[in-house]
Amino acid sequence: MALFGKPKYTIVRVKKREIPDGLWTKCEKCNQMLYNKTLEENLKVCPRCNFHFVLTAAERIKLLIDEGTFKEYDSDMLPADPLNFKGPKSYLEKIKQDQEATGLKEAVITGEGLLDNKKIVFGVTDSRFIMGSMGSVVGEKITRAIERATEGKLPLIIVSGSGGGARMYEGVLSLMQMAKTCAALSLHHKKGLLYISILTNPTMAGVMASFAGLGDIIIAEPEALIGFTGPRVIEQTIKQKLPAGFQRSEFLLEHGMIDMIVERKNLKSVLSQLLDYLG
Repeated sequence: MALFGKPKYTIVRVKKREIPDGLWTKCEKCNQMLYNKTLEENLKVCPRCNFHFVLTAAERIKLLIDEGTFKEYDSDMLPADPLNFKGPKSYLEKIKQDQEATGLKEAVITGEGLLDNKKIVFGVTDSRFIMGSMGSVVGEKITRAIERATEGKLPLIIVSGSGGGARMYEGVLSLMQMAKTCAALSLHHKKGLLYISILTNPTMAGVMASFAGLGDIIIAEPEALIGFTGPRVIEQTIKQKLPAGFQRSEFLLEHGMIDMIVERKNLKSVLSQLLDYLG
């Protein structure tokens, strides 16, 4: 008997195997851990709860524009610092930081390409770059894209993802981009040309109050936050509790503020049908 002698069994401690970083992503809605490769294959939509993750501008172009057909407009246009804005971090420092982090020069990419072999003018904002906010360069690039669509008699599609609205670092120069983009869209509309606006999570403030809200057809992704001021600010201002789901896509569709909600996997085919029917 080995009561006080050598133990009958030897306990072996195995070092815990570490999981490399960058392989898994936690769903913001259901907290499920998702394998990144599976998530990307599902167009960055959670297979469990259907939460639509944010896509970059490049990913939006890949999703909607036929491969190899996109030609970018105004790629050399760079932001400036007209107000010499000062803060904990200067405006130019913030721009440089986001340029390095995203690989973008500004928060919007515009150009032309084919969508199911149909030529369109296309624009997309990227929320990673100062929250997709609209400064002078963003407003100018979008306006020029609209004007090219009008001159070429082409349909226009803009995908918006902005939680920043007009860019405070540029003051009134940023605010005037709202009127400029709206004026260009008014002329596009008078020429009888199609403009489809696609709203993603989040589309807020000055972007929503200008070009994003003026589509002939307004499409939103599921559960996207859409509005001018955020719900918490509204509740604090009016001292009332807002309805459940207020400012989400489903609420806006029910109240006639948008035309349809489309799953990401179906978006290109729906746009193709709309271009066939209305373009």
